Amino acid sequence: MTTNTYTLVIGDKNLSSWSLRPWLALKQCGIPFAEQCIRLRQPDSKAEILRHSPSGKVPALKTRTGVVWDSLAILDYVAERHPEQKLWPESLEARATARSISAEMHSGFATLRNDMSMDLLSKLPAPPLSAALEADIRRIAAIWKDTRARFGRGGPFLFGAFSNADAMYAPVATRFRTYGVDLGRFGDDGTGAAYAEAVLALPAMAEWTRGAMSETSSQKSEIGSQRAGL
Repeated sequence: MTTNTYTLVIGDKNLSSWSLRPWLALKQCGIPFAEQCIRLRQPDSKAEILRHSPSGKVPALKTRTGVVWDSLAILDYVAERHPEQKLWPESLEARATARSISAEMHSGFATLRNDMSMDLLSKLPAPPLSAALEADIRRIAAIWKDTRARFGRGGPFLFGAFSNADAMYAPVATRFRTYGVDLGRFGDDGTGAAYAEAVLALPAMAEWTRGAMSETSSQKSEIGSQRAGL
């Protein structure tokens, strides 16, 4: 552990959508933390992660008293430890909606995850639009449109001000950019596209992207050196 209260164990920034979620919330709130990155898709990745997280998955938040694993659990923990940050909306109805759509993101959208995996720095052709993928995209567009209409006054995010719900949906915004998804084809009236742009414009998202670029460059240099026998 460092002198920080928290250490967040994450995977590659180009690939790890689950790592982005609590990282973004902590950064957006200005909560200091140390960062420990474990490279994914390597022979020893699982064993390395297990040194920090009992689930063998990232992210994991190491505190002075223990470990919190799972993105949504970390977001809940941070919200409880730092109530002044208002990471969940204050009103009962808004908070219930925020938790509902966050839980839906956490447990659902399997086709979107599989067919449009996070590849932050790439521009890729959209996969074939199956009925299941179309349903996932339409549902997300509807969530964004409805939530902004009901609770989004006073700011550009789902509940106006940034919340845990935005952290949960931030990786989806990157996926739609990577695969060139036109939300207008899926029932969006411009609300969802504007929301995604607001999330992607966050300074913390720019910082995460710079980190992904640095990591990717280092990995390419490492592979090049190995091939050259250096």
